[in-house]
Amino acid sequence: MTVEAVVFDIGNVMIEWAPERFYDGLFGEKRRREIFASVDLSGMNERVDLGAPFRQTVYAFAEENPRFRDEIRLWHDRWIDMASPAIPRSVHLLRALRAKGVPVFALSNFGRESFELACTAYDFLTEFDRTYVSAHYRMIKPDPSFYAMLETDSGLSGASLLFADDRSDNIAAACARGWHTHLFEGPEGWARSLVAHGLLTEEETRP
Repeated sequence: MTVEAVVFDIGNVMIEWAPERFYDGLFGEKRRREIFASVDLSGMNERVDLGAPFRQTVYAFAEENPRFRDEIRLWHDRWIDMASPAIPRSVHLLRALRAKGVPVFALSNFGRESFELACTAYDFLTEFDRTYVSAHYRMIKPDPSFYAMLETDSGLSGASLLFADDRSDNIAAACARGWHTHLFEGPEGWARSLVAHGLLTEEETRP
C-alpha cells in the first residue's frame, strides 16, 4: 500500500536528546555515571512522559535523593540544554514533505510542560499536521495502544504510514502493526528512505 503520511519521532530525530552529554559537560563522565547508576532518572522521566507534572515530579524525586538533589533538579531547570540542538536536515525533510502535500505527524514520548518548552525553542515542532504527545494521552511508546490511537485518530492503517524513530523497540512495535519503518541513525539515511518510498526526490531532500 502507498504511504499516505509520514510519522516522526522528535527526540534524536528532530532534536538531539542527550542528557548524558549535558551532565558530562557539567560534572565529568565519572560523576555522571555515578549519578545515573544511583538514581533512576529514566523512570522519573517516564512518569513525566506519562503526564505527571514536570517540575513537581523532578523536584520531588530530588528530595527523595538528597545526595544528588541539585543535579536532579537540573533535569527540569536546564532541560532545554539536554534537548538540543535541532537536527537541521530533519527539519528540512519535514518542510519538504509539507511542501509536497504529504501529511506529517509527530509521535513522541514527551511531557506536557517540556513539550510546550520545546515548541518555544523550536518553532518547527508546531508545523506537524497532527501531533501525538504521550503525556496528552497517558500512553508511551512502545505501548501498542499509542500506535493504535494514532491510526484511529488519523483514519489511516499501519500500511499507510512511514515512521522514523531512533529506538529499535519503538520501531519493532510499529512493525508489528504493519507500519513502514525507518530506524533513524542520522538524517542522511532518513532522506534516502523518503526517496525510496517515492515521497521526495533526491534534490528535494537537500537543504
